[in-house]
Amino acid sequence: MESRELKFCGENSFENDKPKEACGVFGIYSLSKDSALSRTVYYGLYALQHRGQESAGIAVTSGDGINYHKGLGLVSEVFDDGILDKLQGHIAIGHVRYSTTGSNTLINAQPLVVKYKKGSLAVAHNGNLVNALEIRRELEEDGAVFQTTVDSEVIAFLIAREPTGDIEKAAVACMEKIKGSYALIIMTEDSLIGVRDPKGIRPLCLGKYNGCYVLASESCALDTVGAEFIRDIEPGEIVVINKSGIKSIKTKKDTDSSLCIFEFVYFARPDSNIDGMNIHTARWKAGRQLALEHPADADIVIGVPDSGTVSAMGYAEASGIPFDIGLIKNRYIGRTFIQPSQESRVLGVRLKLNAMKEVIKGKRLVMVDDSIVRGTTSGQIVKLLKDAGAREVHVRVSSPPIRYSCYFGIDTSTQKELIGARQQVEEIRKFIGADSLGYLSLEGLVKSTGFPAAKFCMGCFCGTYPMEVPGEGKKYLFEKR
Repeated sequence: MESRELKFCGENSFENDKPKEACGVFGIYSLSKDSALSRTVYYGLYALQHRGQESAGIAVTSGDGINYHKGLGLVSEVFDDGILDKLQGHIAIGHVRYSTTGSNTLINAQPLVVKYKKGSLAVAHNGNLVNALEIRRELEEDGAVFQTTVDSEVIAFLIAREPTGDIEKAAVACMEKIKGSYALIIMTEDSLIGVRDPKGIRPLCLGKYNGCYVLASESCALDTVGAEFIRDIEPGEIVVINKSGIKSIKTKKDTDSSLCIFEFVYFARPDSNIDGMNIHTARWKAGRQLALEHPADADIVIGVPDSGTVSAMGYAEASGIPFDIGLIKNRYIGRTFIQPSQESRVLGVRLKLNAMKEVIKGKRLVMVDDSIVRGTTSGQIVKLLKDAGAREVHVRVSSPPIRYSCYFGIDTSTQKELIGARQQVEEIRKFIGADSLGYLSLEGLVKSTGFPAAKFCMGCFCGTYPMEVPGEGKKYLFEKR
């Protein structure tokens, strides 16, 4: 897999120490055919590229069938002017993917396009269903033939088999059947539909652009295309957009919403707002709280770019220790390149990061990062800094230790691979070679968001999930890992 990770040397990949997001979705509805519609979706997907880099796709309709193009790779690799010119219509949806369920093959790329009673429909899904295998077996027993290994196809089948063909009834019936996390954008030949799961685990928002309605995983995508943010789709809400306007259907909403707290820690772009809170502000507050909980006697504060930078700034302000740039990130490494040999493991990190020797030489550093998954990369970065002359490296993490797997669309590795599940903080400190190590408390993380704890799914930290989950080893039900 290549989403948000570069395969340098087996387990020593630079971003193997980060959980991986599943997908990003984007959709737009125009009352009339718009030659620029597919390009608007293209730019929206560009803004959501951080949520998945393995495949990308766009589907459009002008009211008579659905035309689509999808491929493996980044948005810029999958589309060009010629392809976008052929994608004409008045409704369009797009998807960027990191494979959690199913392998990274073209057939698993989205949007998924299927036939149903009233024509064609396309589905783009961000999330993961915990009962997908059960539903799939039921459908297969009824004669359904599946073409992919993704749980999103289960959703497409449930919608397509609605007896009346009514898309609104189909969406409601589908929600009653599936369990798990999902932000869905569904396109028929005359409507654009947005669906957010009853617990609101995955984000989805609504905007308006030149008289068009827009749906997106994050508000940063609305900003990119020049759309005005209207509101977040509520947990359990279905939004139907067509020539009659926009209609909201409120299904049964769980009393305790469970937004994934890792959106605030790592996944969402800092310039996005989710459910009313700005991501940059939350991360900055997390850094301030981290400084209060785990002070350090140091000369400068640095962040691991890019995800640790904002929290490092907050830590510096609260602690009174100056912030500086201690690590430079190489932004021009592609998704694939010649891998260094096993004898040169640390080269993998140095291809991605370089230490600012003039800044850190002889200094005591506070190195702030957002999370540690397996610990291998953190150890390499600490060594990189010390090799560059840092006298001490005090690692501070702006989230608690990750001790449990995620079942709702985030690839956090299996529990046996999580260093936080296997070792205590002092053991982790020794493993990564830090002079000290401090994690933000769960209470401190929640406080930084401005929301109550009941707002979030925090299963990866505490092992308490908002619904029953499969046994360990069955996180992604169709994928052999």
